[in-house]
Amino acid sequence: MAALTTEQTMIREQASAWVREQAPVKAFRKMRDSGLPARFESSTWAAMVELGWTGIIVPEQYGGSGLGYLSFGIVLEQTGRQLTASPLFASALVGATALVLGGTDAQKQSWLPKIVDGSAIFTLAVDEGARHAPARTALQATRQGAGYRLSGKKTFVLEGGTATHLIVAARTSGSVGDANGITLFVVPADAARITRTDLSMVDSRGYADFSFEGVDVAAEAVLGSVDTGFALLEATLDRARAGLAAEMLGTASCAFDMTVDYLKTRVQFGQVIGSFQALGHRAASLFTQLELNRSCVEAALQAIDADAADIPALCSLSKARVGAFLYQASNELIQIHGGIGMTDESDAGFYLKRARTLEASFGNQAFHRDRYATLNGF
Repeated sequence: MAALTTEQTMIREQASAWVREQAPVKAFRKMRDSGLPARFESSTWAAMVELGWTGIIVPEQYGGSGLGYLSFGIVLEQTGRQLTASPLFASALVGATALVLGGTDAQKQSWLPKIVDGSAIFTLAVDEGARHAPARTALQATRQGAGYRLSGKKTFVLEGGTATHLIVAARTSGSVGDANGITLFVVPADAARITRTDLSMVDSRGYADFSFEGVDVAAEAVLGSVDTGFALLEATLDRARAGLAAEMLGTASCAFDMTVDYLKTRVQFGQVIGSFQALGHRAASLFTQLELNRSCVEAALQAIDADAADIPALCSLSKARVGAFLYQASNELIQIHGGIGMTDESDAGFYLKRARTLEASFGNQAFHRDRYATLNGF
């Protein structure tokens, strides 16, 4: 575990206590069963804003605390443990990151305070198919007077159902597959000629598809530079991947704790099943992998805070490794719980379902293994 500052230790303790008491898994179950269109409780989101979590990576001059990505990862790990549903990751990490890295001062002054106070929910609209492939952006942005006209589609947009603003990756030049020719735009989600289609996903969280049918935006909507936005997009995605890996670590960690608790209490053939050597070995293997994955996640977050040269490689390493571990931990949770683990009444299924969607978000294991190898010259 990374050496945390006193402030980071306090953040971890605060986040851990709050999610257990105010937003546990049973609250997620209640939200799912209620069929809320937003896929999160407004009171949960308001509490996160009040706690200051929405401003963790936002500089102080724009209303945040500027505490960095490791501090944000500490919070995301705790929300991941309890599957707490909110736009925290999509807006306060991904959306805020794009604005901090690529926005003009006017854009930052306009939008970052609104992200911090929760009145605006930003999200990144990047993928256009079933697999993550940023360079294959095809949504067209053509010159229209002083501005641009957007035409195309975006799929599986995180928190797309409640987002007030989209950061859209569009192609202003070049061909599909080219890194050059991509530009980012800030677009109101309710702009004319945008069609939003909510999706029903296995993890019961908020996703939506968007169709842009000649959406006009001003030149001021450009985030970063025209045609050279891929570097900004990749930098934003890497920070998103590191944050998502932290959330996945929390989900896997809780799955492991639930597995161990069951091993200690379930009695079969006159003794607790944790005393059976084969099951003990499986638990020991999970614990070893948990600690190794924690090191990967914290290394990526620390590299971002230090603006290190190996941020892309470490972010892909953490996303690939934690994706594999979460897959294993969620499977073991179901298998060791046996028949009860297969029922909806057990919380185990929630962790399995969330694991599958998290693993695919912003690049699955195959994507990041290939990227890590490429970055290292293989």
